[in-house]
Amino acid sequence: MPKQKTDDLVQLIRSLTRSEKRHFRIFVRRNQTSDDILFLKLFDFLEKFQDYDEDKILKKIPDIKKRQLSNLKAHLYKQLLISLRLLNKNHDLNIEIREAIDYARVLYNKGLYRQSLDVLDKTKEWALATHRNMLALEIIEFEKHIEAQYITRSIESRAEELSEQSKHLNRQITLSHQFSDLSLLLYSYYLKTGFARNEADFIKIQDFFQQHNPTTNEKNLDFFGKVNYYQSYVWYYHILQNFPMCYKYALRWYDTFAEHPTMKVHEAPLFLKGLHNLLGTLFNLWYYEKFVVVLEELNNMEQLLDLEQIQNVEGLYYLYKYIHQINKHFMEGTYSEGIKLVPELMEIIESERFNWDDHRVMVFYYKIACLYFGSGDNSTAIDYLNLIINQKSPDYRQDIQSFARILSLIAHFEMGNERLVEYQIKSVYRFLGKMKDLQEVQKEIFRFCVKPLK
Repeated sequence: MPKQKTDDLVQLIRSLTRSEKRHFRIFVRRNQTSDDILFLKLFDFLEKFQDYDEDKILKKIPDIKKRQLSNLKAHLYKQLLISLRLLNKNHDLNIEIREAIDYARVLYNKGLYRQSLDVLDKTKEWALATHRNMLALEIIEFEKHIEAQYITRSIESRAEELSEQSKHLNRQITLSHQFSDLSLLLYSYYLKTGFARNEADFIKIQDFFQQHNPTTNEKNLDFFGKVNYYQSYVWYYHILQNFPMCYKYALRWYDTFAEHPTMKVHEAPLFLKGLHNLLGTLFNLWYYEKFVVVLEELNNMEQLLDLEQIQNVEGLYYLYKYIHQINKHFMEGTYSEGIKLVPELMEIIESERFNWDDHRVMVFYYKIACLYFGSGDNSTAIDYLNLIINQKSPDYRQDIQSFARILSLIAHFEMGNERLVEYQIKSVYRFLGKMKDLQEVQKEIFRFCVKPLK
């Protein structure tokens, strides 16, 4: 088994909750009561030691031979996924629908075509009712396959019915994918450059958006099409820093879920992201009263969602919760109070419990630095800013890279570190020049910091 696959196995085992480990052991022993299940012994070892040491494994488990290890690890990985799928099927609608499609396939393979079509028909209604158009289209294609080959319950209008359903869903899916692609492209643009900083940036992103924006009326879109449509416009206006328009589309995103309340649970990641974008826009507009109302709804999601069952949802919930709790302290000016959040937040970041990406972590470092700077602890603020500045070859969020250097310069100035300020001015000036990000307000900061040095 290649090293990357081994690392993936170890990471998967580390991510398991206590209930998931218990379920796996029960699942394995369900049909095998023998104590000599080698891949289970390997699991017990990796779960206990949380590390992969081949020599230690062979020594501790003499029944395992070196030539068996690669196949055992691959088999263990597969069995873990099967166990997790069984455990999570009642918490993930996609898995439930796909399982029903699999049942229809089993019946089809047995030659029980009417039974297979009955299952597919019920599952299709379920998929359409929950806006799973991709799965509904897959079901229709299966239905067409059965109807085209076997004389079952076919009637004259059946072919036309399936054909029209297929065409309608294809149109809906195509539009949804086009806006999904646009949203992803805009997100990638934002990660690399951040906000539009000048007229050239404004024209560039405007041209980019017009070039990739599908021409359609939002009324023609299905649930996911509307969400992707609003998400695209939220990113577009966010990059342009047109926050009133950003708020307009973030609110429509939120309202789409309000019209389909069951989707808040079925598509929790998308709803949480919608709340996150709405809160981010309210923060940028400094609408404190509306902000605290929406933040309370975000906090209440912990009761609505079964966070312990889906780690991705749990990770997103805590990600957005910490971001906006810190933002709330910024709006209130309670920086010292906000610092109390830092230990628990840093424990999550350092433990890598939710696998937050480097961009998210960098944003947290900057927000934490701002909390300490606002509370007057310039030294600790500099420590967190250095975690951003000293990253190797950062190729994303040039705006935060710039802000971190400027805030570090100001913090050193506040501390009276004259020699460091002199060095920082030259270093930051070179960096901003290289990034083509030297603006008038930054020039004024440099002039203010240089005066005491003359």
